[in-house]
Amino acid sequence: MTAILTIAQAAELIEKRDVSPVELTEAAIARIEKYDGVLHSFVTPTLERARREAAAATAEIAAGYYRGPLHGIPYGLKDVFDTAGLLTAAQSRTLGGNVPATDSHAQERLQAAGAVLMGKNATWEHAHGGPSWDVLFPPACNPWNPEHSPAGSSSGSAAAVAAGLCMLAMGTDTGGSIRGPAAACGIAGIKPSFGRVSRRGAMPNSPSQDHVGPLAWCVEDLAIALNVLAGHDPLDPASSRMPVPDYRAGLDGSIKGLRIGVPYAWFTEESPVNDETLAAFEESLKVLRALGAGIETVRLPPLVDFEDTKKILALCELFSLHGSGLREHPELYGANFRGRVLAGGLVPAEDYLRAQRVRTTLAAAVQTVLTEVDLLALPTAEPAGKLTPVPASSLFTKLAFNAAFSVSGNPALALCNGFAVNGLPFSLQLVGRLFDEATILRVGHGYERATPWRGQRPTAGL
Repeated sequence: MTAILTIAQAAELIEKRDVSPVELTEAAIARIEKYDGVLHSFVTPTLERARREAAAATAEIAAGYYRGPLHGIPYGLKDVFDTAGLLTAAQSRTLGGNVPATDSHAQERLQAAGAVLMGKNATWEHAHGGPSWDVLFPPACNPWNPEHSPAGSSSGSAAAVAAGLCMLAMGTDTGGSIRGPAAACGIAGIKPSFGRVSRRGAMPNSPSQDHVGPLAWCVEDLAIALNVLAGHDPLDPASSRMPVPDYRAGLDGSIKGLRIGVPYAWFTEESPVNDETLAAFEESLKVLRALGAGIETVRLPPLVDFEDTKKILALCELFSLHGSGLREHPELYGANFRGRVLAGGLVPAEDYLRAQRVRTTLAAAVQTVLTEVDLLALPTAEPAGKLTPVPASSLFTKLAFNAAFSVSGNPALALCNGFAVNGLPFSLQLVGRLFDEATILRVGHGYERATPWRGQRPTAGL
């Protein structure tokens, strides 16, 4: 079935002209029309536009102009990425008429690579408050079981990829919003190092912690996408000038001799995972040992310190963006978003500045540990729970394993490492040194090749 090929598989067929972008796009459209009435992963489908772009890509390739492995590949954009002439609403009634005049950096890069836009994907309101039913569109559902959550806030992006409605989708990650949905939906997602991929044209959430990155079925597909997305953008002041390697070319290297640190205290003492999740994680370590990596326990600062720092910074910065809107038109915001963000208006400036200083200390501690080991491994999250409304207060009561690396800015990869007895995916998180996405991609790719998980697609929800 062409719609559920990986990007790497589809690109090889396209380059050989065994499959055309038109065929690939029509297969994706058929799945969108068949399944997305249940999944709600796309809020603004662009199916006729996709047909035009696929036809143009097919004609270019037939004429001998092949742009590379994203040429003709169907993709989606989380609905916080600006698209010229196309609604970009961030799931919010506050932006119900927002049609940008220009494209985001990610959209520019993907269009230049010849990829085919299938539409805008569901998110949580302003990539923060959700899941909610009192906003512009209904929340996305999990393709493994539509009664369960695809997590957030890149929920529609992850659900669409997992269901084979597109092969690539863009997300944003301020505290886990790429990795959490990737985990819930059993796919791969990467939060690159802070500044590695330009955020220009992606609606800000917490500008000091916002990251942009791709979601795809497997790690090789992420590497293909990062080769297109990564690099300096002079129009983004936070964009890094660090050299960008060929991520795909480095995937097949050995992981023998790599030292992998495991912060066991986080997920066995501070925020213990259930026995199934822990067992799946330990089985993943066995695979990595068999591939030649060494495993050792490391100690990072308390998880709660990272969580508190992330939340103080994010809430203050988000309130600075939405405070006037909340004062003037509170009725246009969903209750969950209001309940969470209003807390940002109560934080004194000295606490915000203190959190920035604490952040510097915490980030330095992560970098120190990563001089002793080559990367970190830990669970991304437990399998997805039911898709139900959650109180705004849940933001302040739950410890997760993702926000720490948005605080520190390190690259972090989520990939599937098995399935629970209820059929929902487990997820492994690999964290690298700053601007060393290549190593975690190599380890993740090696793990995927040594395990059977990429051979299982969701069926219960489709």
